[in-house]
Amino acid sequence: MKMLIDGEFVDSATGDTMDVLNPATEEVVDSVPKGGAEEARQAIDSAERAFESGWWSSLYRSRERGRILWRFKDLVREKEDELARLLTLEQGKVLKESLSEVRSLQNTFEYYAGFGGKIRGDVAYIEDGQNVLEVKNIKKPIGVCGAIVPFNFPLSLMAWKVAPALVAGNTVVLKPASSTPLTDIRVVELMQKAGVPKGVVNVVTGPSGTVGREIVENEKVRKVAFTGSTETGKSILRTAAKNIKKVTLELGGSDPTIVCESADLGLAARTVASGRFRNAGQSCTAVKRVFVFENVLRDFLGKLREEVSKITVGNGLEAGVEMGPVNNPEQRELTEGLVADAVGRGARLLFGGKRPEGLNKGFFYEPTLLADVPGESKIFREECFGPALPVTAVSGMDEAIAKANDTCYGLGAAIWTRDDGERTRAERDIRSGMLWVNYKPLSAPEAPFGGVKESGIGRELGFEGLEEYLETMSVRALHPPPA
Repeated sequence: MKMLIDGEFVDSATGDTMDVLNPATEEVVDSVPKGGAEEARQAIDSAERAFESGWWSSLYRSRERGRILWRFKDLVREKEDELARLLTLEQGKVLKESLSEVRSLQNTFEYYAGFGGKIRGDVAYIEDGQNVLEVKNIKKPIGVCGAIVPFNFPLSLMAWKVAPALVAGNTVVLKPASSTPLTDIRVVELMQKAGVPKGVVNVVTGPSGTVGREIVENEKVRKVAFTGSTETGKSILRTAAKNIKKVTLELGGSDPTIVCESADLGLAARTVASGRFRNAGQSCTAVKRVFVFENVLRDFLGKLREEVSKITVGNGLEAGVEMGPVNNPEQRELTEGLVADAVGRGARLLFGGKRPEGLNKGFFYEPTLLADVPGESKIFREECFGPALPVTAVSGMDEAIAKANDTCYGLGAAIWTRDDGERTRAERDIRSGMLWVNYKPLSAPEAPFGGVKESGIGRELGFEGLEEYLETMSVRALHPPPA
């Protein structure tokens, strides 16, 4: 596949390419151009021309933008099986999860397409001495927006950024993750087929150190939306400050789950297992730390181990497989290191903890369950972006909340309880951007998504996600007195 710049498929200026590997087989799926700063500048210039000279950014054309996004959603629906297969080939997740992600993209674009014709400001009147002023607040698009997307959910997290940016009237330069660019290129091609004008959405493939850096540093880019590591997010924030760019940062997470004595332990165990090992644990809001009231710890661990033991690992295209490989060898090595550190500090290995037998190719790692994990273990202190889950006992809500909050992260959290007082306490005292009560960590277009502390700034999804892509101009005009 090739990059998409100014409505055309292009190679890199050097002719260099990057191979995209199937994480389950380590075979080459396809290759993409290895772009750099030059290609990024070309894409940014194209996006600027489309914003300044085309109709897309017009305040009066949001309904037409909505219609085009709706047509795009329908084109994706027609191709969803093809797109899901391609996503599994390059990312590694099982086919049913890939199909779910393709549908998540459709849902997000459908939601934001509905804002076409509905982006509104407001008018008020104020007195200034003997004069009356009309104060009119107008919502305008920002300009060129950079969207930097990770490997774990290439489609859904692209949609979170691109859909609100487009309906608001902005133009976009998209940088996919180097290991998962193929499906993103394909869907942007469908955007153009739906009627998105050339230059409005551009895709540049290449290393973050060149392509990503140019997007963040270029003064023509007025907003950057990034999903990825906290350290990279901090670097983007520092760089963006030089030109006072708007930023949305969805960064790391180490989401806690509290299982209370009153919880439905069977349902909690099933949901925690799926919430941890979906996408081989590679989710920002995956269940990453579990704190269980000590009176029900043994019962809960037994149910949880049973659920984990049922998970079948293998190639995501094969029937019956429930967990594929991690996306790249570095993620597997990081997970192995965190598990080894926990066991070395005294944690009990209840299940997994190694590379599965018989899968000699691919970046596979068994779903791993750890109990009695000491608080100083790295798996509690750092984000584990792989299929390993630490569980430990707590004496009650005070200790559970203290341990849940004992992290630099604050993305999501969950509680399992039938007690309204415990739920209220969690809502009041847990420091996170989101809280799930007796439910899996789910995102939906209607609900804002984002964290506190070092998990990021700004919000994606919901009306809040649209507001991130709009500027407010306040117009103050003398209101003539009645004749």
